[in-house]
Amino acid sequence: MRLTTLGTGTVALAPGRVCAGHLVEAGRVRLLLDCGSGVTHRLAEAGVDWMGITHVALTHFHPDHFGDLPTLFFAWRYGRLPGRSQPVELIGPVGTLDLLARLAHGFGEWLTAPGFPVTVREITAGDTLDLGDGVSLGSRAVPHTPESVAYSVEHGSRRVVYTGDTGGDDGLGEWAKGCDILLCECSLPAAMAMPAHLTPEGCASLAASALPRRLVLTHFYPPVLDVDIAGIVGTQYAGPVTLATDGWHIDLEDG
Repeated sequence: MRLTTLGTGTVALAPGRVCAGHLVEAGRVRLLLDCGSGVTHRLAEAGVDWMGITHVALTHFHPDHFGDLPTLFFAWRYGRLPGRSQPVELIGPVGTLDLLARLAHGFGEWLTAPGFPVTVREITAGDTLDLGDGVSLGSRAVPHTPESVAYSVEHGSRRVVYTGDTGGDDGLGEWAKGCDILLCECSLPAAMAMPAHLTPEGCASLAASALPRRLVLTHFYPPVLDVDIAGIVGTQYAGPVTLATDGWHIDLEDG
């Protein structure tokens, strides 16, 4: 299993960081978690076979998490000739079908009939989906927007948990307990705290509960990078901490 952090930024524009998007590769599954603005070009920069993506899973409906979805579909249709023919699955909370229809109203009906098979699977928080080739995708509601979910990707003995955007949630750590990678939003410093996002202190508390093998932080608003994130997290969590950058990756071997 490989995790690549393609977009580690937010809607706050920052050099070197595009909006949210992360790729998990396991077996023959190529799962894109969120597809915010800039992520499609990050796929190419990372050397990823972007035509080979098999699934896209959205955590919620803020544009910094889905803004490049039309661009990705357009690239699959016209970015390489002949265009894509392999099927793709679009996964997301209830409302994903309506989101796609509304995007098609603006961008054109080709978005719902792009020339390759598209299956939309709306999930209810708590559902677990079989993505094929031994890969499963679990979900859990998180406090951000009404539809927001976190995802858990499992393949063999390996598990990556992605919080998406979330505020503090006492049950999230237990749900993520013992995962190999906790890919966790770290949006704002404590001085700018808000209920819908995590601070480094909130990340520390979550990691202390979940006890992942590695904590990988993402979704940085620029001000949070001015504080000692790793030092703050280290007051509660003793494991390795990575402040992800666009294009960073890690391989997880089975066993």
